[in-house]
Amino acid sequence: MKMRPEKYLRYLFLPNLFELFGTERTRQILSVNPTVIPKREEAQQVLITAYCYNKETIEERKDISLQEALALKESNKIIWINVDGLRKSDVENFGARYGIHPLLQEDILSVNQRAKMDEEDEILFSLMNMLYYNEPKKSVDQEQISLVLGKNFVITFQEDLSRDVFTALRERLKLPTSKTRTKDADYLYYTLLDTIVDHYFIVMDKLGDEIEDLEEEIIRSASKRTLAYINSLRKELIVLKRTIYPVREVISGLIKSENTLLAEQNERYYKDVYDHIVQAIDLVDNYRDMLTGMQDLYLSNVNLKMNEVMKVMAIVTCLLAPATVIGGIFGMNFNVLPLTNQHFGFWIAVAAMILIPIWMLLIFKRKGWF
Repeated sequence: MKMRPEKYLRYLFLPNLFELFGTERTRQILSVNPTVIPKREEAQQVLITAYCYNKETIEERKDISLQEALALKESNKIIWINVDGLRKSDVENFGARYGIHPLLQEDILSVNQRAKMDEEDEILFSLMNMLYYNEPKKSVDQEQISLVLGKNFVITFQEDLSRDVFTALRERLKLPTSKTRTKDADYLYYTLLDTIVDHYFIVMDKLGDEIEDLEEEIIRSASKRTLAYINSLRKELIVLKRTIYPVREVISGLIKSENTLLAEQNERYYKDVYDHIVQAIDLVDNYRDMLTGMQDLYLSNVNLKMNEVMKVMAIVTCLLAPATVIGGIFGMNFNVLPLTNQHFGFWIAVAAMILIPIWMLLIFKRKGWF
């Protein structure tokens, strides 16, 4: 099996990768301290997009103003407002208009928040993280998203206006035959959650490919760079674990919720999302076990190579021992030594130094020592 060219490039840049994941990446992953409230920087640009739809029609309104978004509260259609870029003043205005509690507003503006859900009489709130695979850095990027469900509206707050995972959902929503168009806002809420969870598998597939390639490399020719990459992948699995595990509690809370915003007939859809997130958790555990096994395999290979080197050195030492002994005997300062005055004495000693190691090699070979 031939190694793909991009794998050579990966190992070519691994020294920098080792430095990144050994210091900066570790600091990024472990920078969550609940006793310290991190400050979010105000977004330089905010993009608000709205979809107003019912079974018959849909209207897409791009780059609308804050005032236009707030006025949609009076619409008799189902509203999906997506806010890309977070500013405290905008979130407060949405909270005042759509009945979002101030504590939930703090959660929306939080940084590195754990996935959670909360509910009130007229509001259902979920906070999750969307995942993206960063091909150049071979790492997992996160983007926090907050979802607010109310009567006939869903509001999503995202950090990054350059990307999200809802492109396919937007296209489906425009189709007259779309199932989402025929149902209430809670079904749209489910669809958003399901899309986020399904995208987890895309990211994990990318990591799975890297793990498979790494396993082949360990078997073929492992090096210190290989160990560095194992270490980096283990840290990315920490990101997956910290992102995915709490989502199970979020979906479980939605299933158990008796909030009137959630239609009882849609409960089976949330159970389907729960099944998906359980599968994702199992996959993360499997990847973690595989990397642990790879690290053990790498250490075993290192020990095996060291044993091979020690075995060769031991054989060489044994083969040189007869020559050392014979040379030491004939180098002693005695007046009478066997063969010292013989014409062929020197050649007899040299022959013994050669023949005895050959005889020893034959014995070693017969015993299967090399």
